[in-house]
Amino acid sequence: GDLASAGFNIINSIIGSGIIGLPYSMKEAGFPLGVLLLFVVAYITDYSIILLIRGGNLSSANTYQDLVRKTYGLVGYLILSTLQFLYPFIAMISYNIITGDTLTKVFQRIPGVGPDNVLTDRHFIILLATIIFTLPISLYRDIAKLGKVSLISLILTIVILIVVMVRTVTFSPQVPKSENAWIFAKSNAVQAVGVMSFAFICNHNSFLIYGSLEEPTLKNWSRVTHVSVSLAVIISVVFAACGYMTFTGYTEGDLFENYCRDDSLATFGRFCYGVTVILTFPLECFVTREVIANVFFHGNLSTVFHILVTVVIIAVATGVSLVYDCLGIVLELNGVLSATPLVFIIPTACYLKLSKERWNHSDNLISCLILAIGVLVMTVGFVLTVLHPQECSHGKEMFYCFSSNISSHNSTLPP
Repeated sequence: GDLASAGFNIINSIIGSGIIGLPYSMKEAGFPLGVLLLFVVAYITDYSIILLIRGGNLSSANTYQDLVRKTYGLVGYLILSTLQFLYPFIAMISYNIITGDTLTKVFQRIPGVGPDNVLTDRHFIILLATIIFTLPISLYRDIAKLGKVSLISLILTIVILIVVMVRTVTFSPQVPKSENAWIFAKSNAVQAVGVMSFAFICNHNSFLIYGSLEEPTLKNWSRVTHVSVSLAVIISVVFAACGYMTFTGYTEGDLFENYCRDDSLATFGRFCYGVTVILTFPLECFVTREVIANVFFHGNLSTVFHILVTVVIIAVATGVSLVYDCLGIVLELNGVLSATPLVFIIPTACYLKLSKERWNHSDNLISCLILAIGVLVMTVGFVLTVLHPQECSHGKEMFYCFSSNISSHNSTLPP
C-alpha cells in the first residue's frame, strides 16, 4: 500500500495539467514523430528520476537542493532553487487558469445560470476555488496525506481520458481534417518537447515522494518509478492520439476549448478536469513552500510562517492568474526554460560529477546524451517559442460547432 501511494503521487504529478496540452504537442511535432518523442521524453524522465536518487545516495543528500549544493556549490543551489520554485509556481497559475476556463463552461450548463450570472465569471470561480479548496488542502504539512487526493485525481483523469476517447469516435466525423494532418514531422518539434517535458516533469517531487517510502531503497524506488512512468506514458499516448485524431490541425493548447459549448459529455469532462487540477494544486504548492523554507528558513517553518508562506504564495499565484487568462506561451516557456533543465540537465550534470565509473560507462554516456538534448531543447525551444508564439483561442466557439448546429436545429423544428 505504501509503494502504491508513492506510485499514485508520481503518476499524479505527471498527469496533472500538462496532459491537456499533449494533443497540441502532436500538432506541433507531426503525429508520428510526436508519439515517438513522447516515448523518448518518458524514458528520459524515468531515467532522470532514478538518477536523482542515485546522485542523492552518492552524495548522501536527501533533497534535490542538497544534492545540487553538494555537487555545484551555492551558485548551482540558487539556480536550482529558482527553477524549482518557478516551475510549480507557474504550474499553479496554469491550474487556476484551467479552473477558470473549465468550470465557467460547466456552470453555464446549469439551468437558470445566464451569461451574466456570477458563476460564469472566471475571476469569481478562481477566487472561490482557491478559498474553498486549494488553500485549505495546501495547508497540510505532510505529503503522504495527499496520497488519497492523488487517487481521486487519477480516477478523474481516467474519466477524462474516456470522454476524449468516446468523442474521438462520435465527434470526429463532424470535424473536418486539416491538410497534411498525418505528415511525419513538422517544424515545431522542439517546442513540442517543451510541452511534453512540462507534462512529464515530476523531478521536483522525487525526493519528497522517495522520503515517504517506508523503506526508501534504490530497488523500491526504481520499481515504483518504472511502473508509474510506464502507466503515465500509456495514458499520455492514448490521450494525445485521441485528441489529435479528433481535431488534427485545429487542436488547441487546452483541448477542452475544442469541444462545443453544448456538448454535455465534454462538459462532464471539463468538470472532472477542473476538479483534478484543484486537487493537484496542493502538490505544487508543497514544493514552492519547501524551496522557500530551505532558502530562507533553514528548512523548518514554524506554524505561523508555514501558514504565512502558504497564503502569500497562493495569493500571488491567484493574483497573476486573475490578470493573465491566456497562458499558452507561458506554458511553452515554462516547459522549455524550467522543465527541461529540471528533467534533462541538472540530474545528469550532478550524476556526471559524482559518478565513480569510467567515462565510457553506459550510465555516463546516456547522461551526456540526455544533457546535450536538454541544452538543445532549452536554447532552440526558447528562440522558437519567442519567434512563433502559440495563438490563444479564449472561450470562442470553434467553426465546426456552428455548421453542425444548423442541421440539428432544423431537424428539431416542427414540420
